[in-house]
Amino acid sequence: MRRNILKLVSIFVLLIFMVSCNSDYTQGKKKGYYRIDFPAKQYQLFDRPGYPYTFEYPVYGEVVKDSTFFNDKAGDWWININFPVFHGKIHVSYKTIQNRLGFDSLITDAFKMAHRQHDDVSTGIEDSVMRTPNGTEGIYFSLGGNTATANQFFVTDSTKHFLRGALYFNATPNADSLGIVNDFLKQDLMHLINTLKWK
Repeated sequence: MRRNILKLVSIFVLLIFMVSCNSDYTQGKKKGYYRIDFPAKQYQLFDRPGYPYTFEYPVYGEVVKDSTFFNDKAGDWWININFPVFHGKIHVSYKTIQNRLGFDSLITDAFKMAHRQHDDVSTGIEDSVMRTPNGTEGIYFSLGGNTATANQFFVTDSTKHFLRGALYFNATPNADSLGIVNDFLKQDLMHLINTLKWK
């Protein structure tokens, strides 16, 4: 009798197991990010009177004078290119090169700014030497990981003009969620650099 009950229980457990294997399995939704519809790439000329440089920037950007820094002459030519739809901006700063020592100091500061506060969180910093069609030279910094800015650069003619730019977002740094927007705006940074002209 005991054997029969044990057999029945075993068959019952086996039947329940087989039935449960045939049921549909539903997995919870995976975490994801919002879909972003990017605007078409179109550019316009930045050429304001009194500024020592011109370049092309996207039509979906807004140039605003940066008034948050210094009272010196260089601050007069500092601007932000705001991208409201992406909650981002390119900070553009400009300095006139006074002498060789000043030039060396600007280069050193650009490298420090790319590495400062990013060494702890970046997964790597790659710098690439650039030479534009207009003969301007500089370095482009690509930073990996959850850094405040993944794209920075400086360009110069090494005698008079020095311009630095960095792309920032008004969001908690997250390389995964910002990656696609960083890649999209990096094309605009490269267009700005390649169309830059000194006055």
